[in-house]
Amino acid sequence: MKKTFFSIICLFLMLQTFVSCKDSFLNETNYSAYAPATLTDSLGFQASLKGLYTQMSYYYTYSDHQGWLAVWQTGTDIAYSTPNQESQEIPYYSYDKLVSTDGAAAYTWKWAYQLINNANNIITSVESPSIKGISQGGKNQIDAEAKFFRAYAYNMLATLFGRVPVITKTITAPKTDFVRAPLDSVNALIEKDLVYSATNLPLIDNTNQARANKAMAQQLLAEAYLRMDRPADAEVQCQAILSSGKFSLVTSRYGVKKALAGDPFSDMFIYGNQRKSQGNTEAIWVLQQENPTTIVGGTSGSPQQRRVWGPAYYNIAGLAICDSLGGRSIGRLRLDNWVLYKLYEPTDMRNSRFNIRRRYTYNDPAYPAKLGQLVPYNSADTIYKICPSTTKWGCYDPLDAFGYSTIKDFPIMRLGETYLLLAEAQFKQGGTHINDAVTAINTLRARSNTSPITAAQLSLNFILDERARELLAEENRRMTLMRTGMLAKRALRLNHDATSSHPIVGLDSTSVNKQLLPIPQSEIDLNKDAVLEQNAGY
Repeated sequence: MKKTFFSIICLFLMLQTFVSCKDSFLNETNYSAYAPATLTDSLGFQASLKGLYTQMSYYYTYSDHQGWLAVWQTGTDIAYSTPNQESQEIPYYSYDKLVSTDGAAAYTWKWAYQLINNANNIITSVESPSIKGISQGGKNQIDAEAKFFRAYAYNMLATLFGRVPVITKTITAPKTDFVRAPLDSVNALIEKDLVYSATNLPLIDNTNQARANKAMAQQLLAEAYLRMDRPADAEVQCQAILSSGKFSLVTSRYGVKKALAGDPFSDMFIYGNQRKSQGNTEAIWVLQQENPTTIVGGTSGSPQQRRVWGPAYYNIAGLAICDSLGGRSIGRLRLDNWVLYKLYEPTDMRNSRFNIRRRYTYNDPAYPAKLGQLVPYNSADTIYKICPSTTKWGCYDPLDAFGYSTIKDFPIMRLGETYLLLAEAQFKQGGTHINDAVTAINTLRARSNTSPITAAQLSLNFILDERARELLAEENRRMTLMRTGMLAKRALRLNHDATSSHPIVGLDSTSVNKQLLPIPQSEIDLNKDAVLEQNAGY
């Protein structure tokens, strides 16, 4: 009887527990949100600002497709794909295959709008009157840093896609009625953001040099003004950088390998020399990363720059992977013959053996009969195994001899480009400005031990040639040619090597076809409540 009574009591208690808890059991707990939370204090703002740099780095460290970096170089005037390519770059030389479902275009669009949405959250929050505990100057600087990144993303979108949706508030719920804004509206937002940033960001010496500074905003604004066909305004921004006294061209040896053979130009691209704090007086914006084999989380992905730009020399018997040969590379692309044999004067420092490697010496002790001898250039090996290549991305980590990723920083803006943007701005104004443009170009050429040019020699094509000499493997070449409207003309005229196994096809220099990237089809399909128009030719 006692057992029965005890069992009844236990059952009653269990039922009571169930009845009393059932309502709360059904309550939903939200562990995530559609949009970031509203920011309220300095720590939150600083964490979110640092997140913008992480998002920015995804562009340079994306490695799901190692051909991603080649997308922006092959099929232009400077490089072509090799048999060691991956699939993502195919539509960027076989332009007939560039369609609305293209993966690289879709990734670019998604990456840019993620950067914009994250920046918008910071901007909306810091401009709220409810924010307390941060000085007005502090708020302005936070606002300026976020607006720089928003403008950076919109300038890339405008260059690559033309008209795009303008979003200035955080997206907090699903939205399916985007429309493409007039290009004038996109440009107006870029200008407004960058003028604000240039006014409120600190000088480079007054901030952590990994963070945004005034000159970064001025340089980006100059580039945007050139795209908008406002060369006089672009010149003002370039002159402001040059007159700031914060930067100077590297003309003397410096840094960690100063005592070894080399030259001032190559010093800028040596691991340990890239930052302004490391002696690089040209560095306006270096997106810093740390070696992931020694610092967990030192980089946001697995950057593939060395694998893309360097040849697969280790595939040749007698050549071993080593630091002096730039570590392990794969040869996803090859510089075309115009770059290698026609672009540079013999005395040009940028064409020295320290900047473009043209000769290899057997170095593997396992092949003693060959040791120390020059490696001959033979047949197909010259396409990607032992072809001449830039040394800018060479690097070697003894903890990662296989060379899974690149350990270098990403040089995004430097003073050499400031002179080139200035020359372009002055040339486009014409008249007496032409002589000023010649002076700007000759300043760079003097640093590189190259003969000066005259006003009669200057043209937009010459400026683009000089950009290739100076910024090879640094600039996004495709974006530069799209910005200047010269992609098709220069690619078809200069990139037609008989040795190329992947020639340029499907590109017409007389039409607008393929002059812009396709709006991603996935975005068009999801946008069910408005028409997101496709670009011509897709």
